[in-house]
Amino acid sequence: MGWAGVKALVLEAVGQIAVRRLPVPEPPAGWALVRVAWCGVCGSDMPRMFTKGAHRMPLVCGHEFAGVVAALGQGGQGVAVGDRVAVFPLIWCGACAACEAGAYVQCEAYDYLGSRRDGGFAEYVVAPVRNLLSVPSGADLAAAAMLEPAAVALHALRGCGAPLVGSDVAVFGAGPIGLLTAQWARIMGAARVIISDVVDARLETAADLGFRCLVNPSRQSAADHIQEITQGAGVAVAVEAAGVPQTLLAAIRSAGRGGRVVLLGNPSSDVTVPATLLSRVMRQEIVLCGTWNSTYSVHGGADDWRAAMAAIASGALITEPLVSHRASLDEAPDLLWAVQNRTVVASKVLLGAPLEPALLGREGIEP
Repeated sequence: MGWAGVKALVLEAVGQIAVRRLPVPEPPAGWALVRVAWCGVCGSDMPRMFTKGAHRMPLVCGHEFAGVVAALGQGGQGVAVGDRVAVFPLIWCGACAACEAGAYVQCEAYDYLGSRRDGGFAEYVVAPVRNLLSVPSGADLAAAAMLEPAAVALHALRGCGAPLVGSDVAVFGAGPIGLLTAQWARIMGAARVIISDVVDARLETAADLGFRCLVNPSRQSAADHIQEITQGAGVAVAVEAAGVPQTLLAAIRSAGRGGRVVLLGNPSSDVTVPATLLSRVMRQEIVLCGTWNSTYSVHGGADDWRAAMAAIASGALITEPLVSHRASLDEAPDLLWAVQNRTVVASKVLLGAPLEPALLGREGIEP
C-alpha cells in the first residue's frame, strides 16, 4: 500500500510496552480493516501488560474499540468503507455446539482481539465483518468505544435472573464497569442503587451521575451500611465489580434472603469464605452468579450489544464522566505505567485520537 506501516502499542514481554511500526494488516475474505478512533483500556489489560502476560507475545492489546471501516476483504458484505463501527472482539469458531446455539461467548475454540490476536491499541486492526456493529449518529466514536464494557455490565444484570424493578441493588466497585452496572440497574427500575468504593473520587463521579447511596468501606463497613439502610433485609442483587476478595465477602454479606451475588470483577487473588458466611449463603438460599462477556447476534437480535448501543445513542447510558484520560498511542506507555504504579488515579483511559472518515485516504490507506 505504499506506506511505512501502522503505529501500534506493542506488548513485547511482561512489563515491556513500546510504540512500534507494524506492517499494514490485510483484511482476508469476510474481514474488514478498521481505522481505530478510540480504544479503551480494560481492567484486564493492565495485568496482561504488566504482571501476567498474554496468550502470545508480542501482542497488540485492546478489545474495547470503535472506528471507521477503511477497507474490505473479498466478500465483505453488510458494511461499506467509511462506515462508523464498534467491534465485538470475540471471534467464534462457528462449529461447536455453543456456536450452533448462538451462544458465541461460550465457544469452545474462540479467538479474541486484543488478547489472543492483535487488537485495538493501534491505528488499524482487522476484524470479521460479522463482528462489526454500526454506530448510529446519536453516538460519537469515543462513546462507542465504551460499548463493550456497557454490554458486559448489562449482561451481568440480565443473567442473574432477579427482577430489578422496585428492588435494592448494591454495586461493589465504582470503576467504569461498576458505574455502568449501576446505571443499568437504575434504567431497569431498581428502587435504590448503593455504590461502594474505597476511592472518594470514584464516589464523586457516582454522585455526579445522580447516585445518592454511597459508602466508602475504608471508613464504614459497606455490608453494615447496607443492612442498616435496608432495615436488615439486604439487597436483591449485589454485584462484585472490583475483583477484590474483601468486596466479594462484603457482597455476600449484603445479599438478602434469596438474593443474587453477581461475580463480575476479574479476581485479583484467591478468596477464602468463612464457614459462617457459607452457612448464611446456604440457609438464606443466596445464589452466586457467574458472568462473562456479553451476548451478540449476527442476525440483529435483541442482544446485549444492540441494547447497549441504543442506550448510549439515546443518552440513557452516560459514558463521558467515566473517561478520566484520553491519550495518543505515543503518550500511552508513560500514562499506563503511571496508572500501574498508582502515581495517576484513572478511571477509563481511552487511547487514540478524534477521527474523521475523510482523513483515511490522507494516512496512506486508500478507501
